[in-house]
Parts: sequence; C-alpha cells; structure tokens
Amino acid sequence: MKTFLKYTIQSAGDLAMEWFQREGILSSQQKSSVKDIVTEADVAVEQFIRDQLHRNFPDFGFLGEESGIQSGTDGRWIVDPIDGTLSFARGHDYWSVSIAVEIAGQIQMGAVYAPARRALFFAEKGQGATCNDKPIQVTSVDALNQSVLATGFACLRANLEDNNLPRFNRLAAEVLGLRIRGSAALDLCSVAEGQLDGFWEQTLNLYDVAAGALIASEAGAQITDFQGKPELNPDQVLVSNGFLHPALLEMM
Repeated sequence: MKTFLKYTIQSAGDLAMEWFQREGILSSQQKSSVKDIVTEADVAVEQFIRDQLHRNFPDFGFLGEESGIQSGTDGRWIVDPIDGTLSFARGHDYWSVSIAVEIAGQIQMGAVYAPARRALFFAEKGQGATCNDKPIQVTSVDALNQSVLATGFACLRANLEDNNLPRFNRLAAEVLGLRIRGSAALDLCSVAEGQLDGFWEQTLNLYDVAAGALIASEAGAQITDFQGKPELNPDQVLVSNGFLHPALLEMM
C-alpha cells in the first residue's frame, strides 16, 4: 500500500501540474455557501485519484472534497485533490495533493505532495515521517518570541462569528513571525520538517488535515484542540513542536 500510495499521489500531482502550467486553465466557480472556489482541476484530479483507489482497493470507502462520501468495509481513503486551490488558481506554488488512509477509525498512513515544490511528505503510523524519503522532525524552539507560526482563515470565508482574528491579533504581538500561506496540509508538513514551529486554524475539514496531521505527529509534533484535548478535531487544530504547546494553549 505504501508504494501504491506514493505512486498514486505523485501521478495525481503530475496531472495537477499539467493544469497548473496551462495558460487560462483555471475555469473556477464559487462554492455556494462560502467564499471559496473550485476549479476544473480539483474535479479532474479527484476523479483520477478516486478511479485509481477504487480499481486497486475496491472494498475501501472514500471521502473527497469534491465528490463526498462513499462507504466501504476495509477502511477509507481521505482525499483533498488540491489543498490551496486559491493559490493554485492564482499561480502560486504553495498548494498540495493530500491522501490519507483510515482503518478502524485511525489514520494509518498519509501523503502530502507539493508538485510545484517537488516535495513528497509521507508517514506511516509508528514509523516516523519523511520528505522525499529523508527523515524529518520538528524544531526545539521553546519561546514564543522566537517562534514562526502559520494559520489561515477558513472561518472568515464561512462567515462565522467565532473566527480566528482575535487569536491572530494576540499571537502577532508575541511571536517572531506569522505566515498565511493557504494550504493547511502543507503548513502541517512545514511544522513536521521544522520550517514552522506551530500551526493553528479552525473550521477546517478532515480532508484538509488528515494526512498532514499524521505526518506532523510522526515527526514529533503535538496535536490538540484549543482546549488541549489530544485529538484531531478539524474544527480546532493546534499543532506545535511540543515545547510551545502550553504557551499556545494559553493564547487560544
């Protein structure tokens, strides 16, 4: 399964890159309920992934951003065909393809591929995390004023009253740097490889974070909700190198 997953996500990334490199390719439409977009590429890449997965693992279910839920008996694939669609549509390189394997309610394997950056992140539960087959790990930064964090504002696009702005304002005054780059999956991988010391966001979906959270965890990251409960809750995701977690929980 490991070899198949890597091959499939890289093939999907190649397909996404074909769309990314076309001029005027990005016919997009706004999703009805939020300030968000979906491109033709999102749909085409997810269909490619779904076909490959079903052909090789017909008894697995499927959760995809564009095509929804399909039940299965052996496990479930969790897929975001292009995480960071707005970046993709505007020609920025910070976007990714994300695939996780869930078995018996637990994420067992995850891959995040950033084809425009030629970076393939991978983790298997209990086996550590890699980028392009080289081991990665979180930083040892232990002070907020020396930390670089990332976040996003899916909550604002959904027009929610409980949004991320107060947390952003509090942390902006305390940390060395804040980044908003538009792909939660890649932000989680950036924590895993030590480019970031932490990441938080709210009002995400499982397909945004399932693979990246496993990769971060296997690289040594701590993952909780905003109250410190040790779980992957897409509504409240707080990820850090562990050293910063108590201080970040206070800021949440």
